[in-house]
Amino acid sequence: MTKTTRLIRGSLAVTLSFLLVGCGGGDAQQGGGAGGPPGAGPPPLVVAMTVQAQDVPNIVELPGRIEATRTSEVRARADGIVERRLYQEGTDVRAGQPLFQIDRRDLLQQVAQARAAVARSEAARSNAASVVRRYTPLIKERAVSGQEFDQANASLRSETANVADARAALARAQLQLGYTTVRAPIAGRAGRAQVTEGALVSATQATLLTTIEQAGSVYAVFTQSNAAILDMRTADRSGGGEMAPLSQVEVRLLLANGREYGPVGRLDFADQTVDPQTGSQVLRAVFPNGERLLLPGQFVRGRIAIGTKRGGIVLPSRAVQIGDRGATVFVVGADGSATPRPVQIAGQVAGGWSIKSGLKPGERVITDGWQKVQPGMKVQVKGDPAPAGQAGAPKGGQ
Repeated sequence: MTKTTRLIRGSLAVTLSFLLVGCGGGDAQQGGGAGGPPGAGPPPLVVAMTVQAQDVPNIVELPGRIEATRTSEVRARADGIVERRLYQEGTDVRAGQPLFQIDRRDLLQQVAQARAAVARSEAARSNAASVVRRYTPLIKERAVSGQEFDQANASLRSETANVADARAALARAQLQLGYTTVRAPIAGRAGRAQVTEGALVSATQATLLTTIEQAGSVYAVFTQSNAAILDMRTADRSGGGEMAPLSQVEVRLLLANGREYGPVGRLDFADQTVDPQTGSQVLRAVFPNGERLLLPGQFVRGRIAIGTKRGGIVLPSRAVQIGDRGATVFVVGADGSATPRPVQIAGQVAGGWSIKSGLKPGERVITDGWQKVQPGMKVQVKGDPAPAGQAGAPKGGQ
């Protein structure tokens, strides 16, 4: 066999092998899987749940702010220069604890003047009393006239009044002197000092010195439209639910970082008037704050349990897709096709979403695997038998 003949035979063998591989691959692609239509794969495997009616807590989520249960603005009640700050900013203070010291030299002189005025008026009264004592036996002997005796008594009464006036002025001067030591009106946490040493403060202008807030327990204040509150109450009654008394309504807080605040609060106040400008009402809840995690002015979101709604629907959070156009779920039809359905959310309940409208009991909603589903696509629900002609479809989560 010549060299040329061997080369020709080798080329024919290679060409034949490529043709055989190409024919086999075409058959595999046209098959599309065991029992499947040409060009289509098996339906995606999903997990679905059947919607059931149940008693659902009526949870309303509202934005709110934290407020201290008691707040006191410490203001100047004496004129003068601040000499010292007597507390540490941001620390707890007790009621009556000194916070600032104002220059008291001028008021010390005023107290001294008031004491001198008291002494002067007491001396004048003593003299008037001695005159009355001398005139008393003489009036019987007609040694002095009745007019002179009456004048002596009038002078005694006048000097007695002068003594009372001088003593009141002394007490006021001493009170003003006491205001030079600014004390905490309530116990709580003292904030940042608004003035420094050397600042001139005024009693007439009520210069703000600092603020004290009691934060052992705090208020969470929410505002909600009156119409929404009426809807909540109407929904409770029409749905056969029960409205809990105000003091039994539980409130949970979501902090700014998305975490839930541990202690549970309760509503303690609901405004009985509606703001005519905004049409809203105020709801207030009280929370323990032993660890001081809640600070006055802090933004929070409150989940208020306003009662129980009977015949409600709850879906796992993972089953609901929330986008710019609202919330949707994938509903599996009787023919096994998945269809997107818009729903209206009422609020979060125990890790899930309470559905207000859009679903009915008995319908099946995809909870897992909806990410690989297109609208109208046939799906294989985990646990359901494979459809006819889909022998190769996954079963039971395989």
